[in-house]
Amino acid sequence: MKTLNIATVFTGIGSFEWSLKRNKIKSNLVFASDIDKYAKMSYEANFTEHDNYDWYDDINEIDGKKYAGKVDILVGGSPCQSFSSIGKRGGLNDDRGNLVFSYINLISEVQPKAFIFENVKGITTHDKGKTWEIILESFRKLGYHISWEILNSKDYGIPQSRNRVFLVGFKDEVSNFKFPKKIDLETKMFDFLEKYTEDKYWLSEKGIKYVTDSSRLKKKLTQIDGEVMLCQVKNQQGNLIGDFVSEEYIKKYVLSEKLQKTVLKRGTTDYPIAKTILSSSHKSHYASQDNYISLNNGRIRRLTPREVLRLMGFDDDFKIVVSDTQAYKQAGNSIVVNIFDHLVPLIIKQL
Repeated sequence: MKTLNIATVFTGIGSFEWSLKRNKIKSNLVFASDIDKYAKMSYEANFTEHDNYDWYDDINEIDGKKYAGKVDILVGGSPCQSFSSIGKRGGLNDDRGNLVFSYINLISEVQPKAFIFENVKGITTHDKGKTWEIILESFRKLGYHISWEILNSKDYGIPQSRNRVFLVGFKDEVSNFKFPKKIDLETKMFDFLEKYTEDKYWLSEKGIKYVTDSSRLKKKLTQIDGEVMLCQVKNQQGNLIGDFVSEEYIKKYVLSEKLQKTVLKRGTTDYPIAKTILSSSHKSHYASQDNYISLNNGRIRRLTPREVLRLMGFDDDFKIVVSDTQAYKQAGNSIVVNIFDHLVPLIIKQL
């Protein structure tokens, strides 16, 4: 298949499209849909190659029959708040929860060769599993060959514990489709941190007291200096929940007082243009002729929008064109790109 015809709903900032782009899989976007105007801003800033497609603010506005037989892979989910363990869990009695049936109806009209449905793990346990059985039965009635599994991003190269259910359907008969195998996690959250952060990301004394409260730490509402990130949720950094890092955490990357004096004397810190990268860089900068940065004097800071996007699998060339608040929200509402990196080739192989 030379070029995939794709369509996405509840598109967000385009995790699926970013995976295709990163892996140089040629794709033609047929249509996309999301109600969030800020998500659309981020999407359009990062996918300029898709210059001829239909955008819908509401999934219920889409006439799927218009696209019948024109889509290879349709990707979507539905708002997860109705099923999330940290939400009110209104389930199918919530208008947002009912949007899963809008997606199922769209599949029925579009008739893609394959589709992907993603949602929180809690959708499988809501109402003692009865909700998931209702949803599964609705998918089965489409006549597609259905497979589903719960995948955790930490098993696919991202140090974030994020369990999500993925359901894949194929229109034509498939032979033993299997979800991607787990891989060893070779990175830690620290590996995704920026070398320098603005003062605004360092917490005040009041903020430090809040995030280090023992009850919040015990409930895993906050975590300090974790190796594997807690599940990224909507605007967790802005609300002072989730992951934070301290100066102690980054101490091994800070020069000793003796070396600092040597380095400062030679004037090697914070240059606008990096000095030549030396082969000795890995040796804790003992050569004293390398590139260095100075640290803020804060004690604990929240993650930056760039860092949380990295921990959702987005590369640094993903443009941030919205406020910090919106960027955190968009990251928390996204799907981890790395899971698509492993899942999509298997789907294409079946097609």
